[in-house]
Amino acid sequence: MSSPCAGDPILIYFDSSSVLSTLRQPVKMGASGLCVDGNPAGFLDSKSTSCTRIFANLSKSCITDPALDAASYYRDFTVLKVHVIFLPFAQQLICLTFHFAPPGAPHMKDSTCNNVVSEVIYEIEFSGTHGIQSVSVRFKVSNISENSGSSLQQHFTLHFWVSAAIFPGLLPSLYILRSEGDGSCSQFIRHTVQFGRNMRTDCKLSNCSYIQQKLYKAFQGMNRAGDLAITGSAHSTQAEEWTTILIQKCSVQAVNCTSCCMVPVTLEIQILWMKVGLLSNPQAQILGARYFYQCHPLKLLSTSRVPLTTVVTFTDMTEWPEPPRGQPQMHWKLPFDFFFPFKVALNLERSYRGDLAGYFLLILIMSSILCF
Repeated sequence: MSSPCAGDPILIYFDSSSVLSTLRQPVKMGASGLCVDGNPAGFLDSKSTSCTRIFANLSKSCITDPALDAASYYRDFTVLKVHVIFLPFAQQLICLTFHFAPPGAPHMKDSTCNNVVSEVIYEIEFSGTHGIQSVSVRFKVSNISENSGSSLQQHFTLHFWVSAAIFPGLLPSLYILRSEGDGSCSQFIRHTVQFGRNMRTDCKLSNCSYIQQKLYKAFQGMNRAGDLAITGSAHSTQAEEWTTILIQKCSVQAVNCTSCCMVPVTLEIQILWMKVGLLSNPQAQILGARYFYQCHPLKLLSTSRVPLTTVVTFTDMTEWPEPPRGQPQMHWKLPFDFFFPFKVALNLERSYRGDLAGYFLLILIMSSILCF
């Protein structure tokens, strides 16, 4: 038994037939873009694929083709947490779960095949060496008319996310909105915020069904981070190594508009950080973070599309020390009249010498007079 490596096929097990197989993610082939169903889904390989199916006999394919039936993407099999070699491995099996009730089987009505799967989204939670922890699946369905050329464009998505609660050595990440191919906001596929990288994403949410708190949930995703690690080496059990993310929502009351609702249209994730430690080896440290929402009144129209924007800004709050100064210079600071004692002594000496010279000259004059 071993944890799967990135790119390894995801193993599934059919209990009724005791068959070990792999989870499939269909891809397109050639210029026609027709679906090839044998492509195995890779572990930790989050990606989206799309392909086209063409039906020569839609009435027959509608009820016999498993690719059109949602049940074929989850029924009668379980997912293995890790790679195993020997049976039994019942403790390593995971049943698929649903965020919404799965759709019913396709059926024909008035030359139209209803409940045809147009998109399959797998959400896979993994936890380091513990392998896969949970798998959920979500579907989008559409109807195909025999008059529309009997073709179908299908989309398949795998999204992996880290379970920090089960494996505390891994830190949770921040995720922001990501758009689908048609520009609509994805509820499951998100962009990962990378430290120090300012980001902006745009997408559109159809209708106003996700008003107010629904839209907040659309911004936050399924796994909103409530705390942020102060440093990259923070441990999940040390509360002082984490900072709580502040949330500033806006009013949901529309002003002077009875048919409007105030909905959040912009989320700005503001992150303050700074460098600490030695100048030769500074370390990044997060000071705080905030979810800042901006709202706008929206009329409740069934055809309205709400544009949503997510912005991530990193602000460097580092306080750098003063630059080093040059070599210290000698500045003599002598007291006022520092040389006064020396001046006085010098003047006294000069006065004393002058008096002696006068006395000596007077003695010489008196001596010459007396001699004559």
